Amino acid sequence: MLVTGANGAGKTNLLESLHLGTQGFSPRTRADQQLVRIGAAAARVALTGDRDGRPLLLEVTLQQEGKRAKLNGAPLRSAEQLRSEVATLVFTPDRLAVVKGGPAARRAYFDRTLARLFPGRAPLPIEYAAAVGQRNAALRRVVAGVSTRDAVAPWTEQVAALGTALVESRRQAIVLLVGGFAERAGELGLPAASLDYTGEPPTAAGLEARLERDLERGVTGLGPHLDDITIRSGNRELRTFGSQGEQRLAVLSLLLAEAEVLTAQRGTPPLVLLDDVLSELDAARRRTLAERIGLVGQTIVTATGAEALPLEPAQLLEVAPGSVSVR
Repeated sequence: MLVTGANGAGKTNLLESLHLGTQGFSPRTRADQQLVRIGAAAARVALTGDRDGRPLLLEVTLQQEGKRAKLNGAPLRSAEQLRSEVATLVFTPDRLAVVKGGPAARRAYFDRTLARLFPGRAPLPIEYAAAVGQRNAALRRVVAGVSTRDAVAPWTEQVAALGTALVESRRQAIVLLVGGFAERAGELGLPAASLDYTGEPPTAAGLEARLERDLERGVTGLGPHLDDITIRSGNRELRTFGSQGEQRLAVLSLLLAEAEVLTAQRGTPPLVLLDDVLSELDAARRRTLAERIGLVGQTIVTATGAEALPLEPAQLLEVAPGSVSVR
């Protein structure tokens, strides 16, 4: 599906609504009140669809008192539960930070990917971050003289155990992605693309060995909260030595690779949202991308004009301020 319209007409808002309605949160902000129209008391997204021949109804409501979600009319405990029901992948121009940004941006991206590929391990990054936070607090209490080093030990064990599980899960996710990533990147003209995880599982012994330094700094200086994922084309690290066009191709290749893995795992392809993805690609790469996204399930692409997509879309929508029409 191709969505066209002038700049500022609301194309990105349409994709944001689809992401909110299927995942329970915006891809652009976690401040839900920013999604409510100025002067309005609430916002609501309701989506109808089909999954394996059965109707699917999703609903998310944002109000001052909180966020509510329903699946086929049944209330969910939290809106984020939608992520375990429907997979949605999104590209927006700010996703280039996955390649060009610092390690934190890549860790966050691959931890979200991990949660989609291994739903049972989705809480792992949060649990690990909480354990590191508790250990850091214990370190600072020791320095302040209100606690003993013995109080740090239980959190050291937790950080080691959860950190090891997180490193192994990240590595497993990368193993699932790396083959498809290299293939899709090669199709788009980014040769010999690879993903390398830099970091080892933390151990209690390793954390204890650096306890003095951690006490001095007041933070835990070992573990996957400091690791990175290197994205390369050949022997070039794309963060430093890739052009913005190559960085864009790398992010798109990651998304396409994950879409293929999710389809193989779940038997149902994800919803893919591509915002302003064509504007900086040459004609050959636009055609290659258009042919590839036609194979990954339902994909919605935005552009300022229909001529940006070199193939005939299955459906063409035109967005104007306050309206969406079928062309």
